[in-house]
Amino acid sequence: MTDTAPPRVVVGVDGSALAANALEFAIEEAQLRKATLHVTYAYTVMSSPVTGSTGKDYYEQVERVAKEFLEEIMAKAPSTEGLDVEWLGVPGNPSEVLIEASRGATLLVVGSRGQGGFLGLLMGSVSTQCVHYSHCPVLVVREGH
Repeated sequence: MTDTAPPRVVVGVDGSALAANALEFAIEEAQLRKATLHVTYAYTVMSSPVTGSTGKDYYEQVERVAKEFLEEIMAKAPSTEGLDVEWLGVPGNPSEVLIEASRGATLLVVGSRGQGGFLGLLMGSVSTQCVHYSHCPVLVVREGH
């Protein structure tokens, strides 16, 4: 039996400049490979600056803020015309979310550093984890590329 699913390129976005560059690379790679593109924003639930009177209220607010953030990224993204694109906001640890998203993917694209961490690092913790534990090849986009 042959697998007829189209190739899939996954890219992690977090609003950083390097994630925007990674998105550009991922769009180009998806076009070249005639692949579907999964743009994935992983957000940490418990560090969100929202409150609620119940857990349900809190999580609804967190999801709404994450959706709005992803919509901002979508609005600034380069054209994806002609591509099958899925924009995903997924709660969880960014490293774990992207590594899981890499299952069955053709390529995972990440920026070398995201929003957090120390400025002197060449690679952030998320990109390092993805390089070591991804289920597919990883393209790490560095500053200036």
